[in-house]
Amino acid sequence: MSMHFTILGRVDTMARPLRLPLAGGEVRAGFPSPADDYIEVELDLIAHLIKHPSATFFLRAKGTSMEGDGIKDNALLIVDRSINPQPGHIVIMSVDGELTCKKLSIMGSRPYLVASNPEFKPLPLTGHDCHNWGVATYSIQPLAPGFTV
Repeated sequence: MSMHFTILGRVDTMARPLRLPLAGGEVRAGFPSPADDYIEVELDLIAHLIKHPSATFFLRAKGTSMEGDGIKDNALLIVDRSINPQPGHIVIMSVDGELTCKKLSIMGSRPYLVASNPEFKPLPLTGHDCHNWGVATYSIQPLAPGFTV
């Protein structure tokens, strides 16, 4: 299955910041350690995740072609349309009129879109009507069953 999208909307540049508590210390992904039970600072997720609010959109990803890069089916993508795409960026590109999400790559001297799922072949951009839509900067997805974003 290729990756398709639902455009959910753009960032509300007039919204007041929503500051959430950020606990001090770090959480280890290996062996457990005592946690610091205090709030260090407040974190505004919009300010932390979005550098260009007027050029940023939220898209819902559909498909499995980018699972190797952490973009699972139904993930919420934060996409910045003001970033000039470079090889290695995960881009949202219109290819022959259809939006797709792949990693921009150069093979030889030609540009390609490459899926992180090996079941999908690289797509050469030469010979196709291609327009960059934006660069995916973050993927947000639930970790626990039954949760949605």
